[in-house]
Parts: sequence; structure tokens; C-alpha cells
Amino acid sequence: MKNRKLKKSVVYALYALSFVTVLGTVYLLEAISNQSKFVDDSTYVNDIIIEDEVPVINTNNILTRPYLSDSIKIARGFYNYQGTEEEQKNSLIYYENTYIPNSGVDYSSDEVFDVVSVLDGKVTKVMDNNLLGKIIEVTHENNLISVYQSLSEVMVAEGDNVIQGQVIGKSGEANISKDLGNHLHFELIHNSKNVDPEEYYDKQLSDL
Repeated sequence: MKNRKLKKSVVYALYALSFVTVLGTVYLLEAISNQSKFVDDSTYVNDIIIEDEVPVINTNNILTRPYLSDSIKIARGFYNYQGTEEEQKNSLIYYENTYIPNSGVDYSSDEVFDVVSVLDGKVTKVMDNNLLGKIIEVTHENNLISVYQSLSEVMVAEGDNVIQGQVIGKSGEANISKDLGNHLHFELIHNSKNVDPEEYYDKQLSDL
């Protein structure tokens, strides 16, 4: 039997076909690897970048007023020991023949209005006092506490976390300030000392 030899042109064609096959396999494997890498990168972006956007919503921590309505007015201001005689006179509470310096600001309106938290925080006290009415105390960062008194309705419980602007109660009346009618008595305590809320609004918590 004779050995049959392949023509040179056939041999070259087989070599070329083998080369193309190997090259195609390399490209295919590289494409699969890149696709897998893209999926991993996409997952990384979703987990790290997108999720990190959520907490950035409220980073300013600017103290806002404890109400939303534009019809609110100041019925009685904070008693400032360094204020003028007229300012001090208008910041006194008269109860049972006794004058008491006002430790907060009283905001009044003809209609009951929503009371909101001035900052993010945690409700540390909810009480119902015969003299002061319903009370909510919220503790914030930077040694700041906000107190909401003379409420007719409370919408949070002790231990609740609240966010800035959240409605936590409704304005009402208190026996110690019957002359004011419907109002909110609001106090700010910073570093264990009562301060004038009107001087703290629109300030960043970190700057207090």
C-alpha cells in the first residue's frame, strides 16, 4: 500500500485553521472573563456607591422651628437675665400670685397646630403633668435636649427615634398658662442649661 502525501496547500490550510481555532478560543475566554468582571464591578458599585447615598440626605443638622404653620406667633418670650426691663417683664409667668421667669418660648395660634421635632433624636420622656400639660422630651446630639409642653396630643412614645420635621404632637393648653389659650411651650436645654430657642434656630448642631 502506498503512503499518500498531503499536498502543501492542504497542510498550510490545516495550519491556518488550527491557528484560527486557537485564537478564537482565546478571544472567547477573554470575553467571558471580562463579562464576569463587569458583573462583579456592577455589584460593587451597587453595594458601595448607591447604598452610601442614603444617609447623606440629612447631614446639615440645622435646627428648625418646632412648628410648620405660618400663622404661629410668639405669645411669651424667653426670660433673659441680661435683657431690658421691658423684655423681662414680658417674659414672666404669673401663677398663684407668683412671678416665674419663662424658661422657654410660648408659641400660640387660634387653631391647634402640629408640633414637630426640631432635629433628629430619641424620645427620652413622655409625661402628663397637671400643671404643664402633656410633655415630650427629645435628646439630640451635642448635649442638646428639646422639650415640648402644653400639648393636647402626643404621637410618640418613650424610646422612639424621631427625625427632624416629624409631627410628634399637637398644641394645647396648660394650667400654668391659661391666659395663653392654645399654644406650645418650647424649651431648649444645651449643656444642662436652658437657652433662648430664638437664638438657636437655623444654626448647625455642630456650631452650637
